[in-house]
Amino acid sequence: MKGALAVAALVPTGALLSACASPQDGAASSSASSMVEESSSSSVAEPSSSSTAEEAEGTATAAGPVLVAYYSATGNTRAVAEAIAAHLDADVFEITPVDPYTEEDLGYTSDDSRASRERDDPNRSVELVQTSPEGFDSYRTVFVGYPIWWDEAAWVVDGFVTGNDFTGKTVIPFCTSGSSPIGTSGQDLAALAGTGEWLEGARFPESAAASEVEAWVDSLGL
Repeated sequence: MKGALAVAALVPTGALLSACASPQDGAASSSASSMVEESSSSSVAEPSSSSTAEEAEGTATAAGPVLVAYYSATGNTRAVAEAIAAHLDADVFEITPVDPYTEEDLGYTSDDSRASRERDDPNRSVELVQTSPEGFDSYRTVFVGYPIWWDEAAWVVDGFVTGNDFTGKTVIPFCTSGSSPIGTSGQDLAALAGTGEWLEGARFPESAAASEVEAWVDSLGL
């Protein structure tokens, strides 16, 4: 499926994943004081009809339209998302907060940083520029990517998860971090969503190669 959606803008796909930056898209996390990253409607685009051409370009095929939605604080989760999208010829949707996070906002060593305050706020809510991409109902498979913050999915993605109906869709979480595992972040998002068939996700380290991402995607048997 050609084209990539990122808040109504095209997003290029990348081949090699960039190294993770601390602490946003991939810093190490070992405790609660540390933070880590990293119905129907008309179809948005038709999948390619030439499997031979796809194989020549190194892409795979999936059953039905695929969306890769992600939030990335510093670019590392974006690199994984673009590698997935390039391999599946999928659309990309960037989950973008109305008020972007600055480097200071993401200061995990400061109790007064924005992220630290939000972590401790049970009523936290991050307003998004756009909750759903156009034609969301047409997607059969949705990847959801995010950095790990304090051993959980960066809560910026919560609005996307709660604001969309995943009924009839296969949802696959993925994350980036310096050392923390994906843990229960996928299950937690599935509980928030309340709809969709959520599969076990995967965590990618800093400096992960596109080939590593592609091997994981292939293992899903989409």
